[in-house]
Amino acid sequence: MRDINRRFGTHLRKLRAKHKLTQEQLAQLSEVDYKYIQRLESSAPSSPSLNIIEKLAKAFKITVSQLLKL
Repeated sequence: MRDINRRFGTHLRKLRAKHKLTQEQLAQLSEVDYKYIQRLESSAPSSPSLNIIEKLAKAFKITVSQLLKL
């Protein structure tokens, strides 16, 4: 599970960079706490809930399945 969380965090960081967003900007767009986004992208990430994944996908204007393609 830890490996999946780490891959998700790396994927999230790359998507954020591709969209030229800071963690703060993504937090505002997704309505997800900035510190939680930091934690998702960290070296010891937590497991995001489906609600968080949906909010992040919406902020990137992509589907949940696109966000989860690791």
